Amino acid sequence: MIETDETLAIPSQPRSDARIQGSPRPAPSGPDAVEPPELVIRPASGWMAINWGEMYEYRELLAFLIWRDISVRYKQTILGSAWAILQPLIMVAIFSFMMRYANIKVPMDLPLIVFVFAALIPWTMFAQGMPAAANSLIQSLHMVTKVYFPRLFLPITAAAVFVVDGALAFLVYGVILFCYGITPQWTIVFLPLLFLLTLIASLSIGVLLAGLTLFYRDFKHIVPFLVQILMYVSGIFFPISMIPEKYHALLSLNPMFGIIDAYRAAILGTPMYWNCFLISSSVAIGLFVFSIYYFRRTERLFADYV
Repeated sequence: MIETDETLAIPSQPRSDARIQGSPRPAPSGPDAVEPPELVIRPASGWMAINWGEMYEYRELLAFLIWRDISVRYKQTILGSAWAILQPLIMVAIFSFMMRYANIKVPMDLPLIVFVFAALIPWTMFAQGMPAAANSLIQSLHMVTKVYFPRLFLPITAAAVFVVDGALAFLVYGVILFCYGITPQWTIVFLPLLFLLTLIASLSIGVLLAGLTLFYRDFKHIVPFLVQILMYVSGIFFPISMIPEKYHALLSLNPMFGIIDAYRAAILGTPMYWNCFLISSSVAIGLFVFSIYYFRRTERLFADYV
């Protein structure tokens, strides 16, 4: 914010007709003399929202950062982008083995791999994108302190990379559905909306932790435990029908609980628990808005804690 103030003045630039020795000409005196303007640059106060004009102005930088992270993510690796597919496949094998011996009944007699894979793809996006967003400021301290740009780009970039991984994994999931002779439901057209909600859920926690981790480095040790806890209460390897209805609202406070169930309903046509989806989506969006306000409120202090 730039405002006029009389408390602190920024020296004006030397006049073009300054003396040869380099000293500026004395300010004119008399009744017709005009005082140079005095400007004070101060950070905006209060809980600030997103400056959409600034975000739009730097849109090319955001696209470049995302493309940079995507291009270097699997650089100098043997399997390359295949890791985006292998990770959920390995987890599917583990969870399917657990479910088979735990005697967990799958809705509509779906194959275990089909039921679990539909949940693991969004969970993998969240489980990798949220910690990446939370640690984005610490891993880019050289950018935070040396050049100005919207700092919110860092957690957004870190989480958006894993959305691309999720899209690649869904291509493999399509092959699995074909092998089992399962036709996706027409509601699969809502997958882009669910992808967006998954990204919002990742950023809702990741953006908040990004600011907190910079101030208090203890939070970077809490993030892995948080991911592990959320994994067991997100309904990845069990259907919501197994849980008593009185606990649905409580578990839906986890943003991924209702969103993961919505993925299965949209693709496979399993029963849709709208109350869980609406609560989880509302929590994700509400926490996302709060996180952005907190991030913007503390953004001016980032360089002081490096």
